[in-house]
Amino acid sequence: MLKIGIVGFGFMGRMHYRCWQGREDAQIVAICDANENIVEDSKKAGGNIAGAEEAFDFSNINIYTDLKTMLAQEQLDAISLTLPTYLHAENTCLALEAGVHVLCEKPMSLDISGCDKMIETAQSSGKKLQIGHCVRFWPEYAVTKEIIDSGKYGRVLAASLRRLSCLPTWCYENWILNEQRSGGVILDLHIHDTDYVQYLLGLPRAVNTFGVKTTEGMLAHSVTQYLYDKDILVTGEGGWVMAPSFGFEMSFNIVMEKATITYDCTRDPAFRVCPMDADAFSPEVPTGDGYTREIDYFADSILGQKQPTVLTLQQSRDSVRMIAAEIESLRSGKPVSL
Repeated sequence: MLKIGIVGFGFMGRMHYRCWQGREDAQIVAICDANENIVEDSKKAGGNIAGAEEAFDFSNINIYTDLKTMLAQEQLDAISLTLPTYLHAENTCLALEAGVHVLCEKPMSLDISGCDKMIETAQSSGKKLQIGHCVRFWPEYAVTKEIIDSGKYGRVLAASLRRLSCLPTWCYENWILNEQRSGGVILDLHIHDTDYVQYLLGLPRAVNTFGVKTTEGMLAHSVTQYLYDKDILVTGEGGWVMAPSFGFEMSFNIVMEKATITYDCTRDPAFRVCPMDADAFSPEVPTGDGYTREIDYFADSILGQKQPTVLTLQQSRDSVRMIAAEIESLRSGKPVSL
């Protein structure tokens, strides 16, 4: 039985709680959160993806406000680290050095130096570290990767990806709206699609990014072109100031030589493959969502049942590096090489 701790019990921590609770070989024994009112505050639902609204039973779970104390007093196998981004590197390393496996939410860190420290500590500790790039595990995105890699419909000619949300005001003390703590919309939200572009096509040679800011100076919406040596057009769009009535959209259109693959979470059916010479159809996809499947993958790797092939630490670092280049392109008004 895996003994699990959750560090940070906001929207994403509650999502991880649901996923771990669904495993028969895991038991959540401890939760750590700086908010002393976390038991009461956890009753408030929030977030842009359904799945973290259920009630929580804290009767057999020890509650802590300090990670060092939790690590010293609990015999943990692993933690889900779902803290604000600026706390990822420090607390991940703290847990790894204490001999605990870590599933750290995306993005890996605010900057490359934090990523490097996390990788170095994981290697020296001998413990597993996985970054929560859930889109690689999202059923429709995972099946799309399989279809593209099969070569059945030829090569990719063009791809456009979108991730659009209303303002994320559900976080504790609104930390996510502080770009010094979260990296802002481009690192917190848009990185999902940046990482998926890397997963599908590898690292681009350069990125070219355009964006618009709010009157308060916060980046609100951006569009990036990912430049490859081959003849292919790839763009990613992200924003989090959509009108409240808009809701949330994650979507993509991938144009291949012999088919178009399309997904839009707001549409029914959401997922379709449209061959050039046949009717459109919706492929079968695995059960579960990206959060459940990434936690299953992490647990299996701890138990020695799976070697990392879907996601590596270097790839998670590269996604942060791609975002850093996008931010520099936005600032300079020019393409930035990778």
